[in-house]
Amino acid sequence: MSGELEQILLQLTQPDNAVIQQATAQLKLAFKDPAIIPALCAVMTGSQNSQIRQSAAVMLRMRVKKHWKKISPDHRESLKAVVLQAFQQETEHAVRHSLSQLSAVMVKHETPDRWPALFALLNQSTKSNNPTDRQVGLLLLSKVVESNPESFKPHYRQLLQLFGTVLQDLDNPTAMYYSILTLTAMTAYTGTEEMNLMRSLIPTLIIALKHLIKADQDQASEVLLDCFYVFDQDQASVVLLGLFLCVDQDQASVVLLDCFYVLTRIRPCGVIGLFLCVDQDQASVVLLDCFYVLTRIRPDQASEAMEVLDELMESEVSIIVPHIAEIVHFCLEVSADITLTDSLRVKALSCIAFLIRLKSKTVLKQKLLNPILQTVFPVLSAAPPPGEEDPEDEENSNEDDTDNESPKHFAAQVIDTMALHMPPEKLFHQLMPLTQACLASENPYERKAGLMCLAVLAEGCADHIRTKMLASMLQTVCQSLSDSNQVVRSAGLFALGQFSEHLQPEVSKYCAELMPLLLGYMSALNQAKIGHVTKAFYALENFLENLGSEIEPYLPTLMETMLSALSNAENLKLKELAVTNAAKEKLVPYFLPVIESLKGFLTDTRDEMRALQTQALDTLSVLARTIGKEVFSPLAAECVQLGLNLTNAIDDPDLRRCTYSLFSAVSTVSPDCLNPHLTAITTIMLLSLKSTEGVTAHLEEDKAFVLLDDDDDDDDDDEAQGDTILDDEVTDTVDPDIAGFSVENAYIDEKEDACDALGEIAFNTGAAFQPFLESSFQQVYELRDVISPRGCAQGCLRGHGPVLPSSAQSVAGESH
Repeated sequence: MSGELEQILLQLTQPDNAVIQQATAQLKLAFKDPAIIPALCAVMTGSQNSQIRQSAAVMLRMRVKKHWKKISPDHRESLKAVVLQAFQQETEHAVRHSLSQLSAVMVKHETPDRWPALFALLNQSTKSNNPTDRQVGLLLLSKVVESNPESFKPHYRQLLQLFGTVLQDLDNPTAMYYSILTLTAMTAYTGTEEMNLMRSLIPTLIIALKHLIKADQDQASEVLLDCFYVFDQDQASVVLLGLFLCVDQDQASVVLLDCFYVLTRIRPCGVIGLFLCVDQDQASVVLLDCFYVLTRIRPDQASEAMEVLDELMESEVSIIVPHIAEIVHFCLEVSADITLTDSLRVKALSCIAFLIRLKSKTVLKQKLLNPILQTVFPVLSAAPPPGEEDPEDEENSNEDDTDNESPKHFAAQVIDTMALHMPPEKLFHQLMPLTQACLASENPYERKAGLMCLAVLAEGCADHIRTKMLASMLQTVCQSLSDSNQVVRSAGLFALGQFSEHLQPEVSKYCAELMPLLLGYMSALNQAKIGHVTKAFYALENFLENLGSEIEPYLPTLMETMLSALSNAENLKLKELAVTNAAKEKLVPYFLPVIESLKGFLTDTRDEMRALQTQALDTLSVLARTIGKEVFSPLAAECVQLGLNLTNAIDDPDLRRCTYSLFSAVSTVSPDCLNPHLTAITTIMLLSLKSTEGVTAHLEEDKAFVLLDDDDDDDDDDEAQGDTILDDEVTDTVDPDIAGFSVENAYIDEKEDACDALGEIAFNTGAAFQPFLESSFQQVYELRDVISPRGCAQGCLRGHGPVLPSSAQSVAGESH
C-alpha cells in the first residue's frame, strides 16, 4: 500500500486541478484502510522525495492527534519506534521539524516514562559532540517539552544543567534558541528545588540573548532556507535571482552567499539562472512574494527568545530579582539600538515596564531609574524617518487603533508605568530635568516628547500634580498650543485632554484660560488636519464633562461651531466628531437644528457614512436621556422608525448596537411609542443574541489535509476493524482540530448592549413586554457563560425584575 500512497501524495503536488481532485478522492479511500498508519510510516521513512516525507509526517500527526485512542497498541508501539528512526536518519530541516511536531503530539499521550526510547534519543543527541546532532536534538526537545512540560518535571534539574552548557555555545545560536524556547515552556512549572539552578542561569541567558540578537542576520539565512522548502525548486532559483536584482548587495552579502550555497544543494542548475538577465519588474514581484512568505514561516528568533524574560517575570519573579540590574541594562542596550528591528526594541521596552510594575522598589534601590530615563527619552524624542510621520500624527491615523507597537509608543508606556508604580517625589526629581530640557529644545520632536511625558504622568501622579504642580504644568501645555509646529500643538492638545480626564476637579478652575484656546481651535475646523482636530475635540470633550453650569457663557460659540461643522464640513470624520461633542446638556435652544442634521445622516445608506451614523445614533440616545421628556417626546416615534429602517437596510453590528441603545433611551421618555414595534424590536435583538456571526474557529497548524478526516467519525463496520479499537468513552463534542474560538469585539458589544436594552425596555414598557419576557430571558440565560455577566445577564435580570413575578413560574420551569 505504501507505493500507491506515495504516488497519491505525489499527485497532490501536481499543478493540475483535476489530478489533485482525483488524488484527494483516492486519499480519502486510503484513509479508511486499517493499514493507513503503517503505510504512512513507510512513506515517511522510505520516500526519496522530502516533500512527500513531510506530507506523510503531517498526516500522521493529524491522525495521532485526533484518533490516538483508536490506534491499536501494536501500531502505537511501532509508530513510536518509526518516528525516532525517521528523525535520526532525516537530513532535511523541514521534515525534521514536522517529525518533531509529530513527536510532540505523541508525548501528550505517551509521557517520557512510557516512551524511554525518546528520552534516550534526547539524552544522546543533546549531549553529542557534533553541533548539528546537538541542534537537532534540541529542536526535538523544545517541541516535546512545549507540548507536555509537566511530564518532564522529574528531569528539570538535568535539563537546566544541559542548558547551562548549551547557552555558553555562542557559535551555535540555533541551539541556544531551541534551549531558550524549552526553558520558556518549563518556567511556569518549576518548583523550589529548581530555583537555584534557574537563578544561576540568568547571567548566561542574558549573554545568549545578546548573541542571538547579533546573529539575527545569520538567522535570516536559515529563514530563507525554509522559504526554499515552501517554494518548488524552480521558484527557488527565481527568488534568489530576484534577491540579487533587488536587494542592496552590500547589506545582504552574507545572506546571499548562504542562499547561493543552499541553491547549489537543492537545485544545481538554478545557479545558471544567476547569470541570466530577466525582467527586473517581474523579479521584484517575485521578491515581494518571497518576503510575504518569509514573514509567516519564521518570526524574529531573538524577539521570540526574549519571551523567556516575560515568562520568568510572570511565573517566577524571585528567580530574576538578584539579576534585575543585568536584565535592565541588557534591555536598555537593546531598546537604544536603532539598527535592531522595532519588534525587538519593543520587546525590550515592555520587559522594562514589566519589571517596574513588579519590582519598582528594587529598581529604585539599585539606582536604575536614571539609566532607564536616560535611554527612554532619546527613544521618545526620536524624529521619524525623512518623509514620514509618527503614527499618531498621520492624517489618516485611526484614533481607536491600539496596535501601535513602535519603540516610541512603548517608551511612553515605560514612563506611564513609572508614574503608576513609583513615588512621585522620587520620580519627578530625576524626570523633570529631562522633561524641561525637551520642552526648551529647538527640535519639535523633543518638545513633543516633553509634552507626551507630562501627558502620561497625569493618571499615575494625579494627586501630586493637582496639589503641587498643576499651575506650572498647565501653563506649559497652554503655551504649546501656540507652537509653530503642528506636531507639538497636537501633543499639547493630547496632554490637555489627559489633564482634563485625570486632574479633576482642580483643572476645571482654569476654564477662563482654557476655553478660549479650545474654542479658537474649533473656529478653524475645516482648515486643520483631521488628526489634529481629533485631539482638539478630545481635549474639549474631557474638559466640558466637568464644567457644569460654567459652560453656559461658552455654549453659544461652541454650538455655532458644532452646527457649522454639521452643515458645511465636507469631511465625514469632522462631522462625526462634531456629532459626538454636540450631545450636552442645556441644548434646548439648539435641539431642532441638531435633530434635523442627525435625521439627515440616518437616512443615507452609503458605507462611508457608517461611523457617522453610529455617532449620530449615540447622540440621539444621549439627547433622549438629557434634553427632557417634553422636548424629545414629540420626536420619539420618528426616532424609533429611523432605527428600525437602519437595522433593516444595513448589516453592521456597531450600527445595530447603537440602535438598541436608542430604543432603550426612547423607552425612558416615551415607552408607549415602542409598544407597536415591540415584536420587531425584540426579534432583531434576539437574533443578535443567537447569532454566531463574528465567531471564528481557529484550526491547529498544518490543516492542509483536514478534508481527509471528514468521514473519519463514521462508525461503519469497515472502519471499526483493523487498526482501530473503539473506546467506551463519550466522543468530545468539540472538534479536536479546533484550537479555540474568538469573537470579534463588535459582536460581543452588540450582544451586551442588546441585553442591557432588553432589560431597560422591559422595565419601562411593563406589561406590554410580558409576551416577550420568556424568550428574551431564556436567550440571555444561554449566554451567561459566553459574555460578560455584568454587561448582559445581570443587566437583563435587573431590568426584568419588576415584571418577573407574573411569569416566574413558566420561566423557572423552562430554565431548568
